Amino acid sequence: MKPFIFTRIQYNSGDWDTDQRMPANILNSLVEYTTIPIDEKEKVVLLSSNEIFKSPFCYLSGHKLVEFSSQERDHFRKYVENGGFVFVDDCNHDIDGLFAKSFEQEMARTFGAKALQKIPNTHDIYNCFFKFEGPPTTSFELNGWGDDLVHDYLKAVQINGRIGVLYSNKDYGCEWDYDFRNKRFLAEDNTKFGVNIINYALTV
Repeated sequence: MKPFIFTRIQYNSGDWDTDQRMPANILNSLVEYTTIPIDEKEKVVLLSSNEIFKSPFCYLSGHKLVEFSSQERDHFRKYVENGGFVFVDDCNHDIDGLFAKSFEQEMARTFGAKALQKIPNTHDIYNCFFKFEGPPTTSFELNGWGDDLVHDYLKAVQINGRIGVLYSNKDYGCEWDYDFRNKRFLAEDNTKFGVNIINYALTV
């Protein structure tokens, strides 16, 4: 089995380079809880590059505009339709923020108007390693930009019954953006859902 590489997508619009300590934190959790071999270094790939097709899992996030070029859109669609998995996380803490609006519009352009749908809280992704009753809440939902809104669902673009794009308004990236050595101070490790996401991406 090849080592798992945490691959981040760099896209031309907006700001893609968020939550810089988060990948190392999630990789530490994979070592701690699973037998998945890992590469310790995060990899950044241009969405316009063919390098994206070498990774089974990619991460995309930001606070600002998401507007793919035609080549970026073509690569994103081909990647997902050919079995790739993209975890997309809105860092804006706001359901009506620019990232959320523009990313959802981009998914409609890429996959069709109704492609991005809420997934049920009984979905396999919540039970494929650790057990969750639905998406775990984050502290950023309650103290972000003043909307005080907890999203009790995640959305996804599904291809033949498999999640190809998992989309979160919950800002897991910021929630997990801390040095993994500080996990020992937490009553409960809040990165466990990240383990589920990667386990699902690699096994379904």
